Amino acid sequence: MNLNRRPRRLRSCDTIRRMTRETRISPDSLVYPLFVIEGKNIVEPIPSLEGQFRYSPDRVCEEIEACKKAGVRSVLLFGLPAQKDCQGSSAYHPDGVVQQAIRAIKEKYPDFYVITDVCMCEYTDHGHCGILCGQEVDNDKTVEVLAKIALSHAQAGADMVAPSDMMDGRIAEIRKVLDENGFQNLPIMSYSAKYASAFYGPFRDAAGSAPAFGDRKGYQMDPHNRKEAMKECLLDMEEGADILMVKPALSYLDILYETSRAVTLPMAAYSVSGEYAMIKAAGQAGLIDEHLVMCESALSVFRAGANILITYFAKELAQAIQNGEIG
Repeated sequence: MNLNRRPRRLRSCDTIRRMTRETRISPDSLVYPLFVIEGKNIVEPIPSLEGQFRYSPDRVCEEIEACKKAGVRSVLLFGLPAQKDCQGSSAYHPDGVVQQAIRAIKEKYPDFYVITDVCMCEYTDHGHCGILCGQEVDNDKTVEVLAKIALSHAQAGADMVAPSDMMDGRIAEIRKVLDENGFQNLPIMSYSAKYASAFYGPFRDAAGSAPAFGDRKGYQMDPHNRKEAMKECLLDMEEGADILMVKPALSYLDILYETSRAVTLPMAAYSVSGEYAMIKAAGQAGLIDEHLVMCESALSVFRAGANILITYFAKELAQAIQNGEIG
């Protein structure tokens, strides 16, 4: 055949395939979600998330050490308090479970990067992400509390805060409160396009955050909507977010692709609990090669435009990158 162009020339061996890759991944881009539970001497397996654990603040550094050994340099903390109330008051208590964990990590590993989830669902006795007015979440009252939570995390030593509530105007208020209290340089990673997804089931078990009634469709985004995601991302950018996020990752790669090309901020994507659990379950059933599917799924997120991937597979992915299996 007289072919001028033969794309297979650049696939002929491993060296040329690596040389001409369009998407490259580094362990530096991975963030590991980590659950901390109030109490002492607790390392508790999470049944819905095989291989994941809840750690008390006095044991959390064991997982930080494991992350460091794997090549992961940052975590995203979620808290499980001993007591909950309708106001979620333990979320902003100076000695709350996340605040304790931050201090424990920073005391032993001052250079390890700690991001904190800023929300109320784990801390309210009704399981919703804010202050209720009747059966509805009051947006503006909730925003005031979210700013208090973010400030308490900053004061405990967090490197970044990540509001996940999807209230209107919360980025502006958090930025204002942080700046007024001397944290002008603390970045905000906003859960900007967070969809009301069925993929969150295992997380709600892990964090004890399922709503006691109703659902979260009044504040999380409708999965049918694409343009709305762009609106949310642009609003958060205007309000002072430093990083934007799309969540979940795999079912919303189109959203990640479009937003990453429309904004000037770094983009994060969260490969959520349901995505992780499905890969684990299919691997255990012998239906897929878990390791290869893990790598391919992560690659698709970066190819779609992510700069940062939050994933329960962070440690395994970091090792795969360093072993040359992906990257």
